[in-house]
Amino acid sequence: MKEFLLIYRGDWVSERSSPDEMQARTKKWMDWVGSIASQNKLVDRGNRLMNDGKVLRGSVVTDGPYLETKEFIGGYSIIRAESYDKAVALAKGCPGLASGGAVEVREISVM
Repeated sequence: MKEFLLIYRGDWVSERSSPDEMQARTKKWMDWVGSIASQNKLVDRGNRLMNDGKVLRGSVVTDGPYLETKEFIGGYSIIRAESYDKAVALAKGCPGLASGGAVEVREISVM
């Protein structure tokens, strides 16, 4: 089996949610990731990423990414699947898709 990186993109910072809504959203994510794990296809559940960071371009370091960016990387996971099609099929269950987010699926090249 091959390994794939799922990169979660979206504008989740602008979403305003009550604690109950946040808990329900977290449960959907945990259930989805749990379903991948139950198929023995989860390599690393990954984590959410903080909103701030640094960007390096050559020798220049700037603050970023910026919250004004419409779509930013909110987190990642690593899964295993037999093919891109099977990896995409697993990614289609991502709860972030329902709120306008996107999942980038990238095969990991072992060096």
